[in-house]
Amino acid sequence: MKKLLFPLLLASLSVGAANAAVMKPSPLSDLPAAVASLKPGQYLWYPEISPNGPVTLVVSLTEQRLYAYRNGIAIGVATVSTGRKGKETPTGVFTILQKQVDHHSTLYNDASMPYMERLTWDGVALHAGGLPGYPSSHGCVHLSLDFAKKLFAITSTTTTTVIISDARSAPMDVDHPGLLAPVVSDGHPEGMAEDGEEAPHWNDSGDRGEPLAILVSRADRRIYVYRGGQEIGTAPVSFEHPERDTGVAAFSLLSKPSAQQIGSDSPNLHWNAIQVSDPQDGLTPAEQLGKINLNRQFLHNLLTSLDVGSTLVITDLPSTQETRSTAGFRVVDAK
Repeated sequence: MKKLLFPLLLASLSVGAANAAVMKPSPLSDLPAAVASLKPGQYLWYPEISPNGPVTLVVSLTEQRLYAYRNGIAIGVATVSTGRKGKETPTGVFTILQKQVDHHSTLYNDASMPYMERLTWDGVALHAGGLPGYPSSHGCVHLSLDFAKKLFAITSTTTTTVIISDARSAPMDVDHPGLLAPVVSDGHPEGMAEDGEEAPHWNDSGDRGEPLAILVSRADRRIYVYRGGQEIGTAPVSFEHPERDTGVAAFSLLSKPSAQQIGSDSPNLHWNAIQVSDPQDGLTPAEQLGKINLNRQFLHNLLTSLDVGSTLVITDLPSTQETRSTAGFRVVDAK
């Protein structure tokens, strides 16, 4: 069931477009209809309801909409135009690599790309562009010029996560007990590396300026933890359902773990979950991830360092250079 995370306090939304008027106050129950009725170039924008915190963007290829979340609360939604057939926009989880107000394409005849926010080094970006009401770009995500300006003002090249999804599910607010858990046998912690595997290690400076980005690779059977694009920890992991093909799912943390949760063997963490690609058997994102078992001390370090806006991604793909756009954690491609 789709769920938009606009809060109950939201009484009115302004619609942006050329010569568009302000919508009349509308109750929360009217929002899905308001979103569905947006015409090309229109958007809903209400940043005041969550003025601070990390920003997460979700682009729905099936809906041709972009949802903007700040501190886990939706502050806007806009119509977009993504890649046409043969030039499809890649699905996956990205961070913004570069931002330029006045950018011109090096691939397509010096085409203007105002308010460009780069997602990959091979040409995929968010920027102002044509909005005919259907996918028409060369792979980029086109926005209206007005909305592109507003988005440009709140995003960051270090803390903003962009999720592009072709799965048939909207972001969901979930509590997941036991998502992360220590491996225990007879009361003793396990989860250390097997022969040939790299042992767990953790090296975080403690600088809380940027939320963590966490990648779990089922192919590698490892968890990788990044801050500001730099790896600060990695450890072997095991899975509750290793036989599953899970596709790609992303989880954005909505509340910092408490001391009680940090000390728990089954912390019930509060996430915003986005299914990036459709898994087998129609699993929900929570079912898709299952339970991740890892070294107890590594888990303690991770829970201690988690903050609002930290992103956890699970993928069937190996963590290789081909699944990233730089040497650090930048992109996991679901294809």
